[in-house]
Amino acid sequence: MIDARVYDAGGVDTWGVDSETDLERARDAPGTTWIRVSTATEAEMEAISRVFAIHPLELEDVRSDVRPKTEEFPDHTFVLVKAASLRRGETTFDEEVWTRPVGLFVGEDWVLTLTVEDDVVPAVERIWRSVENREGRILVNGPDFAAYRVIDRVVDDYFVLLDDVEDTIEEIEEGVLEGPDDDVLDGLNAARRDLLSFRKVVWPTREAVSILARGDAAHVREPTEKYYRDVYDHLIEVVDLTETYRDLARGARDIYLSVVSQSTNEVMRRLTVVATIFIPLTFVVGVYGMNFSGTGNMPELTWPYAYPAVMLGMALVTVILLLYFEREGWL
Repeated sequence: MIDARVYDAGGVDTWGVDSETDLERARDAPGTTWIRVSTATEAEMEAISRVFAIHPLELEDVRSDVRPKTEEFPDHTFVLVKAASLRRGETTFDEEVWTRPVGLFVGEDWVLTLTVEDDVVPAVERIWRSVENREGRILVNGPDFAAYRVIDRVVDDYFVLLDDVEDTIEEIEEGVLEGPDDDVLDGLNAARRDLLSFRKVVWPTREAVSILARGDAAHVREPTEKYYRDVYDHLIEVVDLTETYRDLARGARDIYLSVVSQSTNEVMRRLTVVATIFIPLTFVVGVYGMNFSGTGNMPELTWPYAYPAVMLGMALVTVILLLYFEREGWL
């Protein structure tokens, strides 16, 4: 599907795009032309490639799972970023980081956004509607400013994702202190996996935006560079938060393992106390359980109070050991 809007300070015109000729007319119309492409057919991709001199490999990069980047071409600047959000996994009920590529092609007086998902990417849709509603300064600025607005919205959504991850980590930290639980460990592993996946997105995105922010892109005007520098600052913050949350998740995992180890030690200590108490008792009953012929070899067996005396002696040994363990703080 291909939509086109041509806008300037005077207003916004919506163009229907049903053929390659319509694309050419929209491209050559006075003002800034924004072409929005989503779930395009092969024929539409070929038309876009011919009309805007976009190399097929650029289009393939958007449709493939490649890292975010910025590349310069004679007629345009190609920027690939990834919108990220949390959603239920296909094989588990845990939320996973879901990324959708957004390709931006910025020309002299046109900008083209390309997405490959069946649904509309929210970051692109919001800025598209702001053009329709004539909001902000987007109508009086060029295509590089429209691309900035889309990228800025994508980065803003990164903060929303990190807020959700932070809430998850806080819940996990509370659960860690309550005691060992398999669900807590699963949550920790899921949070660390999400942060690792998100890290693979934000680091190359920061590199891609840095090219736009420092003036290396020919199709980004100098007045717009300061806006990209602001996005770059936000990405630095996102990267720092990502690393901080990874450290928090790693620390929570260490605490969990320490709690598990401490719990195991407590169990082993109690078992050791029980085993220690039974050592002398086992010795006593072992001695009197020996089978010697005749009672002369063990004269105390003929004593009428032998059995009560042995039971009392064993009870005293138990009490003495318990008092000793209590004094030493082992109980």
